[in-house]
Amino acid sequence: MKKVNYISDLHFEHVAWNNELSFQRDELKTFQHRLEEVAPQYTSSEVLSKVEQYQNKFIRHFEVIDTLQHEVNEHESHLVKFAKSHPIAVDHVHFKDHTGIRDKVESQLDIYKDLKKNFLRFLTQTM
Repeated sequence: MKKVNYISDLHFEHVAWNNELSFQRDELKTFQHRLEEVAPQYTSSEVLSKVEQYQNKFIRHFEVIDTLQHEVNEHESHLVKFAKSHPIAVDHVHFKDHTGIRDKVESQLDIYKDLKKNFLRFLTQTM
């Protein structure tokens, strides 16, 4: 049986995803600041190599977050345009599920969770 998607359901997911991605962005900024504090304290090439790896990973995550938020906002914009042009029918129309975006966001959440866990472990080991 195919799931029925109403505009309000899709909108709710968009808001939740944007909130989660914004939280990740803010947390990454905090991690970057912590990394900037840690880096000058060490001269070990092993630690400095890890610092550089995390800097690169953080940059990549910022890029992925930007891309995902853009994609979510594009889809939201499409829904808004539809709602404006069909104000009476909008509550009764079934929309195609946005599984592609959902899969990307869920994948990012999993990857980010691993990054966070590993980064915190790195900090614990080096401090």
